[in-house]
Amino acid sequence: MSDDQSLYLALTGTPQNPFLPREPNYGPSFLDASACLCSLQRIRHGAASTEAAWQCIGDQAQGIYAVTTGKWFQSRHGGREVSLPVYDASNGPDTSKALSWDSRKNAFVDAELETLAPYDRACTGVNQTTFSAAFYGAIAEREAGDTLVSAAPCYQPGGLPVEIQDVTSWDSAGCPLGFLCANNTVNSLPQRCPPVPECQTARLSGFTCQFGGRNVGMGPFEPVVCQQGFYCPPESGGRTTLPCPAGTYCQPGAPTPTPCATGSYCPERATRQFFLIPLYLLLSLDVIITAALIIYVINRRFRNAREAYVTTRPKNISTIPASMAGYKGLPDEEDDDPELGKMEATYVPHKTEAWTGFQAALDIPLPAYSSTEDLDQELKPEIRAFVDSMRKATDASQFGLSFSYTNLSFQPRGASKPILQNVTGSIERGSLTAVMGGSGAGKSTLVNVLMGKLTNTGGSVAVNNIPGKLKRYKKLIGYVPQDDIVLPELTVYENILHSARIRLSRTWASADIKAHVDSVIDCLELSHVRNSLVGSVGKPVISGGQRKRVSIGMELAAAPMAIFLDEPTSGLDATSATSIMRTLKAIARLGISVIVIIHQPRMEIFEMLDDLILLANGQVIYEGSEDGVKEYFQDEGFRFPEHANNGDVITDIITGNGRIYKRSGDISKEALIAHWAGSRQSAAIKSRHESLQLDSASLARTTKIQRKLLRQRGAPRWRQCLLCLRRALLQQWRTKSTFWFEMGLASISGILLGFAENSKEGVLFTGIYNAPFQVLSVATDNISVPELALLIVIAIGLVSGAPGVKVFSEETLLYRREAEAGHSRIAYFLAKNVSVLPRMAFACLHFSTLIFVLSTPIIPWGIAFITNLAYFYCIYGLASVMSMIVRREDAPLFATMISLIVGILSGAAPPLSKVREWHLEWLWRLSPGTWLAEVYFGQLVEPFRYLYDVDLAARITGFHLDRLWSNLLVLLLIGSVYRIIAFVGLLAGTRLRV
Repeated sequence: MSDDQSLYLALTGTPQNPFLPREPNYGPSFLDASACLCSLQRIRHGAASTEAAWQCIGDQAQGIYAVTTGKWFQSRHGGREVSLPVYDASNGPDTSKALSWDSRKNAFVDAELETLAPYDRACTGVNQTTFSAAFYGAIAEREAGDTLVSAAPCYQPGGLPVEIQDVTSWDSAGCPLGFLCANNTVNSLPQRCPPVPECQTARLSGFTCQFGGRNVGMGPFEPVVCQQGFYCPPESGGRTTLPCPAGTYCQPGAPTPTPCATGSYCPERATRQFFLIPLYLLLSLDVIITAALIIYVINRRFRNAREAYVTTRPKNISTIPASMAGYKGLPDEEDDDPELGKMEATYVPHKTEAWTGFQAALDIPLPAYSSTEDLDQELKPEIRAFVDSMRKATDASQFGLSFSYTNLSFQPRGASKPILQNVTGSIERGSLTAVMGGSGAGKSTLVNVLMGKLTNTGGSVAVNNIPGKLKRYKKLIGYVPQDDIVLPELTVYENILHSARIRLSRTWASADIKAHVDSVIDCLELSHVRNSLVGSVGKPVISGGQRKRVSIGMELAAAPMAIFLDEPTSGLDATSATSIMRTLKAIARLGISVIVIIHQPRMEIFEMLDDLILLANGQVIYEGSEDGVKEYFQDEGFRFPEHANNGDVITDIITGNGRIYKRSGDISKEALIAHWAGSRQSAAIKSRHESLQLDSASLARTTKIQRKLLRQRGAPRWRQCLLCLRRALLQQWRTKSTFWFEMGLASISGILLGFAENSKEGVLFTGIYNAPFQVLSVATDNISVPELALLIVIAIGLVSGAPGVKVFSEETLLYRREAEAGHSRIAYFLAKNVSVLPRMAFACLHFSTLIFVLSTPIIPWGIAFITNLAYFYCIYGLASVMSMIVRREDAPLFATMISLIVGILSGAAPPLSKVREWHLEWLWRLSPGTWLAEVYFGQLVEPFRYLYDVDLAARITGFHLDRLWSNLLVLLLIGSVYRIIAFVGLLAGTRLRV
């Protein structure tokens, strides 16, 4: 017994070990299901003794043969024989009735459970063979003088166990959810043993100790967390583990199988679910879209080939195509007469014929500034159609505007001197008027004041002899900027049609609008390219002259009564410039007032002009007809060389460089200004302005007509929104390559992040076990979820930052042109934002599907998709802000950098709890990444509340666990606030740009 005694001494104060034999000799004995020691024996009282019965006690420290407590069971066969081997089971207990020994009566009585100790109350008398086998093995080892391996409380040599759950806790709670307590009972309470080195390494690495692929404790009475792929049903008291059935999955510590989402793949013993429906949906959409795109391309090529074949056939004679006969066709003079063929909008006459398009109006002997009603029969069909549309739009036979201004001045706020001063003159309706001058002469300022873009600070302006605010005429005035600001993704027809639908009267039917657009296209001689994309300056599809005509057509589509053009010949070759100016001359001939800012025109262009306004230092040098300008300057002493371009000479003179034309005398701009102020021409203009009076009745009648006309102009805001939305969607369809590039980038990002998280097999959180099993915890992992969120926000920022910038940055000039023409700013802004929602959703679908198919976290796919989509929404909004405050060429880089910074402020590193100590949580909360991370943390951590102390994890990281919908609402709010800021920036224009 010396070894046993030393063992007992060593185990003093340690938890009870039911496998350890404590008696020197045992009769028939076993351990039951509650680890009670049951022995067959007789009770002696006086000289007599009872028949043999089975005594079961829980607390073996009392000595099974020294006490009469515990539960008793009669033997099955009676008798008094007890001197049998310890493993003899021939006369086992009758467990149908539990008894107690009443020492006062010296007899057995029915057991009353409430009178029994908790250790004895649990005794069942049913042999637990695994317990008994260990008990018998320990007895055999003791008899052989060997180390009691079978009764070792810990597998670590010399290791002593620590009890981690007391009797009271066990009685009330039993084995905690998620744990396998295979050998634990009230008499073999859960213990913790020091781990062997291999197990210690595994635990420090965050893994549970395993042997043969199964979780094992470091002692027979150490519980283990339930194996992943299996579950430990609570109804078994944590004593059994069952494989996870198909259609469910079981993560580590699963008390019940988790049903897989509909359509997900979960085989038997699955540890995670594979989302298949989103994957099938994604593949189906990609296949459908790709197939539709292929069909569209094939049909388009077939249609283009058919149209090319039709257009190469002779117009008037149906013959076999020359290409099929193998001969080149010769021109037939008799069949070349267009009058014999069908009248088509695409017909373009030969250069030897009369002018076509608008320029045909130059052949009409129409008196200046008169009505066109009397000459309708002399107009060509396309011009007549345009004139009819103009009459309908303006309710007048003379549909031009005249401008008269007296002592006009403009001085910007805070400026030391005015840009315009003492400008007096007029522009007649139906005239082609050029505003000329050197740099800083005030040309653009004068034009902007007349268009109502700027409000004059002095003097007065009248339109059609009616004084008033010029802004109200904005819908009746067209403006063509120097750069051809058109949408390259749209065709010629689509660009002009959109302008007409937005700006023409809301009472017009769609057929009337299209007819007007057709007449504009025919008159501008664009019929042969009407279905061609405009293209960009870098990648042109049509010529520069045609782009300029499209830009003019976008204004004529609105049926303007006056049209202003800034350098209409800029960037064009001489022939194209002359053609454009001839077209403008013809438009003016039809009655529309045309005002151009022009610099150094060639001779043919200069001679086309009706009137000139020459400026220097913001004041008038000359105003009058083009025919009289040469004589005026000759009277001032300037000599015009023979055969010289009068436009060049005048440009030199008004810029103060006219010395070669005037050998002596003052040629300065100040002298020119003073000479004009004292000239008879200037005096005549002032006198004419003073004599102009409009009777009150005529004024009221004209004002009423104009107000009605202005009220009807322009589509209602809701319709503008729909039109802009349709145009924006069409733009995205035409830029399919950038769309697929974004989808590819989203897919690659999802795949890379999915593979990065795949090794974790969906286990992204490991916490401290709930009490009382904290001591069994392995290394915690509180950072994987925030890291996953960090990777997601960075990836989404990289995917959507640059595309989000392009929503507005590429169209800033176009927006400004349309807004100045009366387009609704809010309609344009809302339409552009709505148009990218399908693009955002599709990119989010690619990204979310692939990352979650590969990483398989336990977060519901729908919630993850909505959360990611909300973050896409935020980044697109943030990119829109960048496009408003950063130059176009720098905006994509800035948007990507800001998205990266916003992503880093997601609370992963430094953790949000640390930031809270710095009192800077408000800064992190400004980032949408923090709210996304909190959604992921709550969804991936809260489901383990039954197993881990998730509140401790929340305190460590700083995230909340139960704010799913509030976090999603905040994400939507942040994205909307970004858009509000972007809209303010859109309204402010270039003032915010850096």
